[in-house]
Amino acid sequence: MPRFKITIEYDGRPYSGWQRQDHAPSVQGAIEAAIKKLVGADTTLHAAGRTDAGVHALGQVAHFDTAKQWRPDQVQDALNYHLGDHPVSILKAEAVDAEFHARFDAVERSYLYRILPRRARLALDRGRVWRVPCKIDVEAMHAAAQTLVGEHDFTTFRDTQCQAKSPVRRLEDIRVITAADEVRIHVRARSFLHKQVRSIAGTLTEVGRGNRMVEDVKKALDARDRKACGSVAPPDGLYLLSVSY
Repeated sequence: MPRFKITIEYDGRPYSGWQRQDHAPSVQGAIEAAIKKLVGADTTLHAAGRTDAGVHALGQVAHFDTAKQWRPDQVQDALNYHLGDHPVSILKAEAVDAEFHARFDAVERSYLYRILPRRARLALDRGRVWRVPCKIDVEAMHAAAQTLVGEHDFTTFRDTQCQAKSPVRRLEDIRVITAADEVRIHVRARSFLHKQVRSIAGTLTEVGRGNRMVEDVKKALDARDRKACGSVAPPDGLYLLSVSY
């Protein structure tokens, strides 16, 4: 049975998240409806990872099977056509081996978190960036972030509803940089815990605002206690940037 890998971009604002739900719009549901119009049957779409409500993607990856062989360009064009007005775009479609799995074969996932430090409210980027109405010390944030690189117990930085069996994760890289007027946090790891990136972004921003010291982030990590986490950053600024295989 032919299997296709698709790379997806989407605006997460209108959706309850990636995962299909019975009574709420989802990214998975929108794409599966488009696939049904193409192949004429219900088809399950498997993603590299689930994003929460309001979280965006620049390079989500998923796969699905069909009973008929199609050219990849036909799959891409047809799905984009059937998606209609949904803020979802299929950037690429590829034919892959039947053994390929979008989630289990992924070796690294990259996330971007965007922060805009300014007093004025957002007119154009509302829902796509976190506005923080004060100056931010980017160097302090970056220094604090380096204490999180490597393998650690991230109990402090995972949601209490996280279903992962272990809180241990290995973060390969965290960088806090400036880009034009924005502060951007780039994070890379094989996998993440539920709300881990947003928890880290919120805590680092408290350092940037002067509400925590650089060394406080290491203390929070070592506490292995959710209560030691700072405020969780909103979904607005979070993007699934890419998935590597």
